[in-house]
Amino acid sequence: MAQTSVLASLPTITTPAALHHAAESWTDGIAIVDRQWHDSSQPNVELTWGQFRDAVRAFAAALVASGIEAGDRVAIWSPNSFHWPIAALGVHHAGATLVPLNTRYTTGEAIEIIERSGARGLVVSGEFLGTDHTAQLLDEHRDRLPGLVVRVPLTSDAPAPDGAVDWHDFLDRATDDALAEADRRAHAVSPDDLSDILFTSGTTGKSKGVMATHRQTLSGSHAWGANGGLNPSDRYLMVNPYFHTFGYKAGILPSVLFGVTMLPLAVYSPSDAMKLVSDERATVFPGAPTIFQTILDDPKRAEFDLSSLRLVVTGASIVPVVLVERLQSELGIETVITAYGLTEASGFVSTCTPDDDDETVANTCGRAFEGMEIKLGENGEVLARGDMVMVGYLDDPEATAATIDADGWLHTGDIGTIDENGNLKITDRLKDMYICGGFNVYPAEVEQTLARLDGVTESAVVGVPDDRLGEVGRAYITVRDGADLTEEKVIAFAKEHLANFKVPRSVVFVDAFPRNASGKILKRELA
Repeated sequence: MAQTSVLASLPTITTPAALHHAAESWTDGIAIVDRQWHDSSQPNVELTWGQFRDAVRAFAAALVASGIEAGDRVAIWSPNSFHWPIAALGVHHAGATLVPLNTRYTTGEAIEIIERSGARGLVVSGEFLGTDHTAQLLDEHRDRLPGLVVRVPLTSDAPAPDGAVDWHDFLDRATDDALAEADRRAHAVSPDDLSDILFTSGTTGKSKGVMATHRQTLSGSHAWGANGGLNPSDRYLMVNPYFHTFGYKAGILPSVLFGVTMLPLAVYSPSDAMKLVSDERATVFPGAPTIFQTILDDPKRAEFDLSSLRLVVTGASIVPVVLVERLQSELGIETVITAYGLTEASGFVSTCTPDDDDETVANTCGRAFEGMEIKLGENGEVLARGDMVMVGYLDDPEATAATIDADGWLHTGDIGTIDENGNLKITDRLKDMYICGGFNVYPAEVEQTLARLDGVTESAVVGVPDDRLGEVGRAYITVRDGADLTEEKVIAFAKEHLANFKVPRSVVFVDAFPRNASGKILKRELA
């Protein structure tokens, strides 16, 4: 299904221009509020769009003064805080390319990405949740680090270790000449310059560096924000990690484009998220399905006023239908939108809209985003093409050619269907399908069924070897506290609702699932 290009509706096609537009359009509007560091030296932060632009320009000038050139790459390895969007947009303002790092990385994984990307600068968290990434990197990999290491002091005001410069000291490097040069570079940024290299968290194999331009990135961010009706009165609770497309390209950048207040949260918990919604009157709350599952099941939910929420956006390969139903019925959310995307398309392939009926939202991930088109290829694989599709993988032309064909179609690796109205439904991953007794089994269908069994909070079904049938299903399940579930009860429920070849032959109860950055379960670690 084809869509027209989104570029004509974009007010700007580079992030420096977008920030300038925000600061001029909503100068005194609140850009970001960060009050999460109550037990540290960090003050509560509340910046207007004018102040936020000044902070970004100062960071960019400090980069220039530190020797970062236009086209250089700068990595960020830090959790959600006000520092992250200032640094990210500061990198762009200095004409450089952003390389976000997954906060779940070990130091060895982080240094590998830093080296593979050729980063000449690094912004990295200090002590946080008992770990000091700055100190660890300097202790273990000092000789492999770039020349510029900026420490973000989240919960400690101790001086930065030798080999790193503290955030505030770094900003003091900015000079009038450096600021003028940063502004010149920001003006010179082209829509076709690289904006970022995001390394896929992936569910299989080695991570790949996905390269995207300012044009590709902002096309997706604008389409996402416009679809949700974002506006300057919105206040956006940001639990999705900034290093991921969901937090960066569907979070920070739409906020800049539409003047939305950013409310970062570094560590998710149901109570902290609900408190932030209540205290700051958040209106927009996107997240992975598991986020909302924990809130819906939290026994303290009634203690918080969540009535300000108007928009929930969720997405993954599979979103349980019952979850959408509960968001609407139990939380009274005005608009629930399900969407589908992947890093190789800046996170944006298809989406429902606020005008869709409940059945469409609950059962599909909508039509192609403006600027994108979708179709089905061999074995029902979802193919996508359009404004948001990446340039390619960093230093990997073979993988790029295997993923984007000669006609420009991105091969997603997901299996789906498209109905008569153009609505896409993701049925599974190609690699997750297994064959039981000669029949194809799509685990997502089984998981949707198990989601309706009282007491089940989440499930993951995988195929395991079987001498007679080749493969049979095994269900891994997490359960609500106090639920009286057994393997026999789960299998009996499945038999009531599924054909025999789809019924799991075994059930394993687990406390939690291994996940990648976007919240998707890592099934390879279960099988």
